[in-house]
Amino acid sequence: MPAAGMLNCLMPDGNSSPSDNGPRVVSFRRGSAKARPPTPPAIDDLAKYERTEGADDYRHRMIVNVTAFVFVIGLIGAGIWLADTMAAMRKNQDCVLSGRRGCSPVEVTKDRW
Repeated sequence: MPAAGMLNCLMPDGNSSPSDNGPRVVSFRRGSAKARPPTPPAIDDLAKYERTEGADDYRHRMIVNVTAFVFVIGLIGAGIWLADTMAAMRKNQDCVLSGRRGCSPVEVTKDRW
């Protein structure tokens, strides 16, 4: 029965010594305290990030700014429209759920009669 022998290998013995069941402490000791080499500075030189006066494309920057401004104004307008529509829908829904009639106005043109 190789399976029974396999189980005996994996299962701990009932006759284990008390020192096996006690707490186990693993000590981590550093080797010799050696001096670390100095680390290089995080930023070598800021001169590579400087721009010259001729490299500034003012026209392109203003076009991008105006485009971003128009986009933000569009988002604000869409948000106001959405909030107004939700408020009107809530008002009509409250009216209908309270059992009233004629909650939403019906537009009738004169051409119909």
